[in-house]
Amino acid sequence: MSGETDLATLIASMRPHRDPVTYVWASVETIPSGIVPLATMREAEGLTVVCSRDDADAAGLGHTFPCARITLTVHSSLEAVGLTAAFAAALSEAGISANVVAGYHHDHIFVPVERAADAMAALEQLAASAM
Repeated sequence: MSGETDLATLIASMRPHRDPVTYVWASVETIPSGIVPLATMREAEGLTVVCSRDDADAAGLGHTFPCARITLTVHSSLEAVGLTAAFAAALSEAGISANVVAGYHHDHIFVPVERAADAMAALEQLAASAM
C-alpha cells in the first residue's frame, strides 16, 4: 500500500492547502452539461455531485453547502488509522463542520466557505502540536 500510515508523522506533516475555488453539493440523476465534477457519489436517491459554484450556477443547477476544499498534502495511506479522527476532533473543537473525501494520495476536507480561515488555523495548530 502506498502512502504514510504512522499517525504522528501524518499529523505533523499534514501541510493543509486551501483551494481558492468555492465548491457546492448537488443531487442529480445525470451530470448536466457544463458540470465538471470534482467528486461524485452514487446513492439510492440520486447522484451526488461536488463541483464549483460557478459551474453549478452557469448550468442552473440547484445546490447547497458552499464550501472550501482544504487538501492535506501529506500522502496518506488509505489504510492509515486515526488521521480523520484527529482532524475531525480539531475542527469539531472549533465548531466547524467538515465533509471528507479521501483520494488515492490525499484527504480533502470540505468546510463552510465562511469558516475556511478558521479551519486552516485549527489544522495548522494540530500539525504544530505533533511536531
